[in-house]
Amino acid sequence: MSFLGIDVGTTGLKAAVVSEEGKILASAYEECEIHQPEPGWAQLDAEAVWAQICRLIASAVSRSGRDPVRALAVSSLGEAVVLLGRGGEVLAPSILNSDVRGAEYLARGKRLIRDSRLYALNGNTFGNQYGLTKLLWIRDHQPQVFGKVERLLLWGSFVAWKLGAEPVVDYSLANRTLLFDLDRESWSLELMNLAGLDPSKFPEPRPCGAAIGTVSTRLAADLGLPRGVAIINGAHDQCASAVGCGVLDEGLAACGMGTYTCLTPVFRKRPSPAKMIRRGLNTEHHAAPGRYVCFVFNKGGAWVRWFRGAFAQAEWQAARKAGQDVYSRLFAEVPEGPSSVDFVPHLDSGKEATGFPPPPLGALAGVRPETSRGEILKGIVEGVTFDLRRRLEAADAVGIRIKELRAAGGGSQSDMWVQLCADLLGRPVLRTHVREAGVLGAAIIAGVGCGAFPSLEAGSAQMVSPERLFEPQEMSRRAYADHYQRYLELSAGWRGWTGQG
Repeated sequence: MSFLGIDVGTTGLKAAVVSEEGKILASAYEECEIHQPEPGWAQLDAEAVWAQICRLIASAVSRSGRDPVRALAVSSLGEAVVLLGRGGEVLAPSILNSDVRGAEYLARGKRLIRDSRLYALNGNTFGNQYGLTKLLWIRDHQPQVFGKVERLLLWGSFVAWKLGAEPVVDYSLANRTLLFDLDRESWSLELMNLAGLDPSKFPEPRPCGAAIGTVSTRLAADLGLPRGVAIINGAHDQCASAVGCGVLDEGLAACGMGTYTCLTPVFRKRPSPAKMIRRGLNTEHHAAPGRYVCFVFNKGGAWVRWFRGAFAQAEWQAARKAGQDVYSRLFAEVPEGPSSVDFVPHLDSGKEATGFPPPPLGALAGVRPETSRGEILKGIVEGVTFDLRRRLEAADAVGIRIKELRAAGGGSQSDMWVQLCADLLGRPVLRTHVREAGVLGAAIIAGVGCGAFPSLEAGSAQMVSPERLFEPQEMSRRAYADHYQRYLELSAGWRGWTGQG
């Protein structure tokens, strides 16, 4: 018996067949194309992405051996919504959270409802990354499209529905619309009415891990799946990744080191909205029942990817052709100790949207003619980690305590980067064997939902295995003390330069 984990990300798609012991039997990955028809726009073609997902499932299943898949679940990006017509046809591209469209509705929303009331209901304050403002933009700017909408599905819901499931959504993904009531675990009629949206067009909220259907017979045959594969309600990708790292209860936080470098701490009692709002922290249901998470993150991996394109284009292209990893070669060039280069991954506006990083406008300082690219890469990694430390201190201040981090994602392959996280964040970091925690978390959820495991804790205990523990090195932390203070000064001091002061 095995489980199929599907991870639908903003820039990449994965499918993996995972054994009951947590071994990846076979996996497949493809990048997905983000379309940008206008400056500041970012959208996905849902039908094209669905075709890719089918290819990935078929590829992984065909190479997984004789261990039949019993159940599957989907981990997916948040915020973006797929618009469907009466016949189930996709009506328009799916607008991503980074898209600028919808910003004009923020001021109007703040006049209709106070941040404190919105946070008490939903666990977030207004921001243009959420699904709400994108839907309002489509309603008002593309009425010919919006008038045909029969159903609005989050990405995890869309993929599960295409596979044969009921049109439902888990609590964590529903939260990313800005229209979900956290305490009632249902769509908020108050927020729907204020927005002028019809709740009947949204999927029914159900808890993560609920059985929501089986893969259709025709599709199962096309994909090489056995008959009757159970479809289990999945989760927002950050929550699924936390499950894939074994981060299920208080004191632990996932440390996802992908396009976003994201710390996801777990807590059971919601801190007061005033404290959370003041420190720019959000609240969302965890995949684990009775628990919440918040997100402390920045585009760390995206900045490392930018470095790759700007400073190592030739090596990257050569490594791709040879099927090799260019990052191990680049990280081998970083110097010991603090870099001479200072990097701020964003210029601090002082007005960060709750639970979401500001626009990726960064700055390098201290670059000299003799500066090596290894020093620049080290400076980037340091700056990204300093930014996480600043945000982590905000979580500490509201009583969200983190004793240990669990690292996963592509960046966790670098011993240097993981050790730097332990040193600068002042917590031990446990790296797990499976780097792709999103697909593993989805597979664990699938196993629990079909009854193979009695709980997420039991599934995680069997399927998540530690690889190495990185303990904080006090000598390194002291060496970086002045650098961190300089980072804080640079981050705050450049507001005027960007016109944000």
